[in-house]
Amino acid sequence: MLVERRRVVVTGMGVICPLGNDVETAWEKASKGISGIGPITRFDVSRLETRFGGEVKDFDPVAVFGRREARRMDRITQFAAEAARQALEDSGLEVTPEEQYRIGVLIGCGLGGIESLLHGVDVIRQKGPTRVSPLLVPMMLPDSPAGKVSMLFGLRGPNMSISTACATGNNSIGEATEIIRRGAADVMVAGSTEAGLVPLAIACFNNMQAISRRNDDPQAASRPFDRDRDGFVVSEGAAILILEELEHARARGAHIYAEVLGYGATADAFHVTAPLENGEGAQEAMRKALDDAGLTVDDVDYLNAHGTSTVLNDLSETRAIKAVFGERAYTLPISSTKSVTGHMMGAAGSVEAVFSIKAICENFIPPTINLDNPDEEMVGMDFVPNVGRKAEINVVMSNSFGFGGHNAVLIFGRHAD
Repeated sequence: MLVERRRVVVTGMGVICPLGNDVETAWEKASKGISGIGPITRFDVSRLETRFGGEVKDFDPVAVFGRREARRMDRITQFAAEAARQALEDSGLEVTPEEQYRIGVLIGCGLGGIESLLHGVDVIRQKGPTRVSPLLVPMMLPDSPAGKVSMLFGLRGPNMSISTACATGNNSIGEATEIIRRGAADVMVAGSTEAGLVPLAIACFNNMQAISRRNDDPQAASRPFDRDRDGFVVSEGAAILILEELEHARARGAHIYAEVLGYGATADAFHVTAPLENGEGAQEAMRKALDDAGLTVDDVDYLNAHGTSTVLNDLSETRAIKAVFGERAYTLPISSTKSVTGHMMGAAGSVEAVFSIKAICENFIPPTINLDNPDEEMVGMDFVPNVGRKAEINVVMSNSFGFGGHNAVLIFGRHAD
């Protein structure tokens, strides 16, 4: 006997990112094309080729958590915990003893607590093994944000972390959706976090020739789909969604932002950093998401692109979009909000999920800034250059692709009975 699939809706959102430390501030700047990129201030950059990034600003973990608690959390966990608090408050969800085991957490991270790990390495080298913090391992583990959020809010349902590089956010939301769909939970606190804006990562990306070196003009550095792009911009942040089974949300009178309509995931099985030139893996992920949603390409009103501002990714994604959407690719509004946020790596997909949902709620498409001269293969496509626009938005596709060949695509829709 066929059982009707449980529907999953979004009832709360929280964000910490270079544009702002709440959803409305971040969305306002993204929609207006205001960049959050600037000179790095948290550490000495004098020896680095790239000296700018997308820092989270005006975030004081001591003020938020207290000194003792803040010192026990890596920056990834601090971001995730605050974004989760915002999302839960926004949702109005009351965690009762009767429902604790029906509310889970799935928060992903690409790099784990790298800042704590590097500090621990410095301590053991400079002061010896007896001075290493006994909390170092839990602080650096990629699953610590999920574990901490469950402890802070008493959530005893399924609890885990996913790490798929820059596809982490989409995979986390997609897999959390599947947990609800199969009946293992009624609510999932889902999203991703990243705090990889550290000298080691920047040096590595520089040597990989993956990131921009526009130190003279940081706000113009992230320029997806532009022929003069020279790499992505390293950023940090987190975003959390409250995913809820539709009838559960209705029963408590929750405000519903959007519905999760589709999810598709594939692997390139090709190269550790480079995508397939024709975007074949990305194509299949987009098709799977459309099939999962029961939609066609004509149903998609806006596509939030992965759009990293690297030569290879932007070209591969463009080819994938053309292959999947056909003639529709030339009329479909597409934009990359990484042009204003930079690339938050593991956190990117979940922040972009928030922007995708806000696009539906506000009937507004955020722009791709710094797109002055589209690359040759992008000519004729609508990348919403430099200025956002009003439009009727009912369905949004959001792409995320990561090192290791991970491809994850989400489709959100305006909720309708």
